[in-house]
Amino acid sequence: MLESNNCKFNHLKIHTQYSICEGAIKIDSLKDFCKEKKIASIGLSDTSNLCGALEFSENISKVGTQPIIGTQINFKFEDTIGLLPLFALNETGYKKIIYLSSKSYLENKGLSEPHLNIDELYKDTEGLSLFSGTTHGLFGKLFDKGRFDEIIKIYEKLSSTFFDRFYLEIQRHGDQNEVYFEKYNLDQSFKLEIPIIATNEVFYLNQDMHEAHDALTCIGSKTYVNEKNRIKYSSQHYFKSNDEMSKLFSDLPEALENNYNLPFRCNFKPEFSKPVLPNISSEKDGNADQLLTKESEEGLKNRFLKIFEINNENLSSNKQFANYKDRLDHELKIIIEMKYASYFLIVSDYIKWAKNNDIPVGPVEDLVPAR
Repeated sequence: MLESNNCKFNHLKIHTQYSICEGAIKIDSLKDFCKEKKIASIGLSDTSNLCGALEFSENISKVGTQPIIGTQINFKFEDTIGLLPLFALNETGYKKIIYLSSKSYLENKGLSEPHLNIDELYKDTEGLSLFSGTTHGLFGKLFDKGRFDEIIKIYEKLSSTFFDRFYLEIQRHGDQNEVYFEKYNLDQSFKLEIPIIATNEVFYLNQDMHEAHDALTCIGSKTYVNEKNRIKYSSQHYFKSNDEMSKLFSDLPEALENNYNLPFRCNFKPEFSKPVLPNISSEKDGNADQLLTKESEEGLKNRFLKIFEINNENLSSNKQFANYKDRLDHELKIIIEMKYASYFLIVSDYIKWAKNNDIPVGPVEDLVPAR
């Protein structure tokens, strides 16, 4: 085991505002929190999306904290649908969770919640780490139904697919059924030789946010605070300190050690990428920069001819045209330096097509008929 002075608990289950009606953590606030507390690494685990992955990665890394990218995706086993957390260990894993997250939306019709068949987890798992999830997740729901033998079979399959990248989560928030679910998972960890990992589901940064978060979950589930039969979380879903988490799991050093070590298995963070635009250059007209310059200058000349009735021969000596030309050159320089020439040409193509097909386009005042 690592020396205790090098061990810091890693909150791998951060739910930001992108976990709609579930997470209450703004990424800007999280960045400031990490800087103030000198957090070494944290993991994103938003539900059913990766919308905040790039923003999370960029902001967190700026303050010296290692971002670990993950998400929770709904998986279906027979008649039961529930969430399972997936984490990217490298670029291959990141692309895989993007693929799985997108597929969970694209392959479901009508109003059914986004989900995948659990068989998707038995395919290529390179670069991925899988956790068993919470009492409200897929295995938690199967446990509530007493389907213990089926859970064991799935655990065995996942262990043979993910190997040591599949962990049984141990959580201690004081939520309903956690104690019984923990005992079951500890038994299976021993029998099936599956590693355990200590985690804490973080929905807000400070404990005094509990009541506000409770109201937020009611909005998401369309219930009321005073209703008895609803999902209700304990007040322990805040960003706990290293000392709090170490003390909480002091009887399970293996679960803590696997938590300490997981960031060392992750070596990837998403970066901003250049826009992928169609190739609209040609041998005749030149590349996008040249084409945009050519069309812009021709457009300026045509407008002077149409509006001011100044022909090409007199343009060179016209002061007004010289002012507009200087302005155009300045704008083109900025656009070309920022590599937006192709974008402007594509938008121009849409506008030309719309005008040629009698589709209104332009300022609102130009589209509303005069009375």
